[in-house]
Amino acid sequence: MAKKKVTIFKKILIANRGEIALRIIRTCKEMGIKTVAIYSTADAESLHVRFADEAVCIGPAPSNDSYLDIARVISAAEITNSDAIHPGYGFLSESAKFSKICEEHGIKFIGASPEMIDGMGDKASAKATMLAAGVPCVPGSEGLIENAGHAIKMAAEVKYPVMIKATAGGGGKGMRICWDDENLKVNLKSAMQEAKAAFGNDGMYMEKFIQEPRHIEIQIAGDKYGNACHMSERDCSIQRRHQKLVEETPSPFMTPKLRKRMGDAAVKAAKAVKYEGVGTVEFLVDKNRDFYFMEMNTRIQVEHTITEEVINFDLVKEQIKLAAGVEITGQGYEPKLHAIQCRINAEDPQHDFRPSPGKITNYHAPGGHGIRIDTHVYAGYTIPPNYDSMISKLITVAQTREEAITKMERALDEYIIEGIKTTIPFHQQLMKDSKFRAGDFTTKFMDDFEIKKY
Repeated sequence: MAKKKVTIFKKILIANRGEIALRIIRTCKEMGIKTVAIYSTADAESLHVRFADEAVCIGPAPSNDSYLDIARVISAAEITNSDAIHPGYGFLSESAKFSKICEEHGIKFIGASPEMIDGMGDKASAKATMLAAGVPCVPGSEGLIENAGHAIKMAAEVKYPVMIKATAGGGGKGMRICWDDENLKVNLKSAMQEAKAAFGNDGMYMEKFIQEPRHIEIQIAGDKYGNACHMSERDCSIQRRHQKLVEETPSPFMTPKLRKRMGDAAVKAAKAVKYEGVGTVEFLVDKNRDFYFMEMNTRIQVEHTITEEVINFDLVKEQIKLAAGVEITGQGYEPKLHAIQCRINAEDPQHDFRPSPGKITNYHAPGGHGIRIDTHVYAGYTIPPNYDSMISKLITVAQTREEAITKMERALDEYIIEGIKTTIPFHQQLMKDSKFRAGDFTTKFMDDFEIKKY
């Protein structure tokens, strides 16, 4: 893909933990780049610490005192002479402040610029940018909600049902569906309080609530020369409380015509903000296959794995090359295979997906053709209670969707993780579900999904 000779980084510090840190280390090693792992005291025995060329403990278990402490991360980069930092996803990956501080210290941030993160991180300004670029957006408010009266006036224009969202939000926090004026007044107050507590910002905006929606995102890449391309779609509609559980590509809802339209819109979005790096443009797609911009994620995503499998392309490698100044060709991609990813979480599905940290007493990973596992855990490893509960990503790839599902069933049956509760039984049930197998689902699928006793 490269057109110009550039100097690739000599040493990269990975400002993250767990499976994504290990994932980045593997690609760096294949590129001949030295790696530095940072870790909290709770992660001393994690595999990313073991396999990096160097490792620096940056603090105690709480994220605010370790992985989110910018001063400690920068200090670790400086004492190890790292010339770049890869933030992975989560933590500081979409922190404009961190991106700017890296820039000020002469360390390349392998991600978006501070201006781009700010522009896309604030949902209201992101929507305005996309509207100006001609990217379809959900009908809604042009600015932030001023008060309850203003919200009711907006709702009369947008038409119920409407969705109110925190402008600084994420993970479903500060988000409410409203069906009438009274419902709107009550929900606005609680959503603002939740947003203020979670993000320190109670700014809210309003959108038309799209019924029977699919959550479909387009993988994009852009370079410093103004080129951008898309790498097809991922269907992320199987989610619970706005947290993704299963992702697949291609989407069973997709058509060649829709892929072309959505791919073109995503590239238009990337070029509108002069996007540099690897990221995604996320859309809601209604039952009529009309699609609307939701947000742009200016980072690598958890589900990048399935795109890699169907187009045989290392997205982390591309991300590093783009950060170093490599030019892309600007072409699009179409998946020739089908891939599915199940997020294996240390959670108990029968008790409201309650986190289940603890020691893994027995671990056996499935294998065979078309099976990929991205994980940092092993027998004897203790999962700390301080972080996200995802401990593994199980990916299957096959010629067809039916074959990928059948392969996933077999892989899940082989996957043994004992000592803690995991979401493996949930995924086993899901793979047998007739609606899922038929591709007949929306983002509301889990609302009616009854988890069986096991």
